[in-house]
Formats: sequence, structure tokens, C-alpha cells
Amino acid sequence: MTAKPQLIVKGRKFEQVLDGARTVFLRDGFERASVDDIAREAGVSKATLYAYFPDKRLLFMEIAKTECRKQADEAVALVDFTRPIEQILHTAAEMLIAFLTSDFGQRIYRIAVAESEAFPALAYEFYEFGPKLVQARIAEFLRRAVAKGEVKIGDIELAATQFVVLCKADLHDRLIFGAPPRDTAKVIDGAVEMFMARYGTTR
Repeated sequence: MTAKPQLIVKGRKFEQVLDGARTVFLRDGFERASVDDIAREAGVSKATLYAYFPDKRLLFMEIAKTECRKQADEAVALVDFTRPIEQILHTAAEMLIAFLTSDFGQRIYRIAVAESEAFPALAYEFYEFGPKLVQARIAEFLRRAVAKGEVKIGDIELAATQFVVLCKADLHDRLIFGAPPRDTAKVIDGAVEMFMARYGTTR
């Protein structure tokens, strides 16, 4: 399972394989996760596992991408674009922080960082389908707000990144280093207020 990434083949037991691999990766990490353990947890043969995912990196990234897309799509589905941008950003921040502080979000992040030196391409793929995807969704919200005249932004991609960083203020480091948790409500309110103070047209 160390061959170059190939196309993923989907079949009847595809989701079953993903569920089993998700459990093993989060428990053992990327490098220590074995093909035997994944196949056993998924209830499939090694031949079936290889047929779907000839490369372990493909399997890990499919799990990470699926979860990130799910979170991003749910956030968009919950947004009522008739509401003011402050309320939209508040909802987006709540969902972003909920994922960042979840056990799954933390474990996936730690695995990607831990494997980044040995597998830099793996870490980059996680960035593409994790942080970058979130920023793209925020940018969509901001473009709508610019069109409505609620905000004035020259560089929407940069502004989206800034908002994401504001949402992680003092939360991310506390989680990584095991410090006592921060009041997320205060962080969310502060992120929205600071962002609107910079870009809002009614300030």
C-alpha cells in the first residue's frame, strides 16, 4: 500500500471500508495503521480493501475529504442568505469551531501534521480539502455580502482567511497544547465584531 496514488474504485462495500479505516486511523495514526487491522475492522478481505484503495494515502485522504466536504456542505445548507452578513458569519463560525474542537477534527489534524515530514503530499492534500475548502466557503458568503453592499472587501480570499484565523484565536493553541478550553461564544462574537469593524460598510 505504498504505491503511487491511483484512482479510487467504488463498490458495494466502499462505505464499509471507509468506516473501518476511519476507526483505525483515528486510533493508531496513519503510519501505524495496518492493512490487516483496517480490513478486520471493516469486515472485508485484504483483496477487497486493495481493490478499492491500492494506496493507504488515498484511503486516509478520502476519509478526511469526505468529512471536510460534509462539514462545509452542511454549513452552506444551514445559511439563510437573506439574513445580514453578521448573522451568516456567526453561524459559519459556530460550525467551524464545532469541527475544530471535535475529537474527529483534532485527531485528523494531528495525524496530518505528524505525517507531514514523511508524507508532505499527504499534508498538502489535507490543506486543500480542509482549511482551503473552508476558506472557499467563507469567500462565497463574502462575495454575496459585497454584492449586497454589506461589506467592502478588496481581496476576498485574504479576508476569508483572516476570518477563519479570528475564529481560532486562542482556541487552536489551547487544544493543541492541552490548555483549559476557552469560552467559544466570546471568540465567535469577537471574530465577527472585529471582522465587521474592518470590512463592514456601516461602521
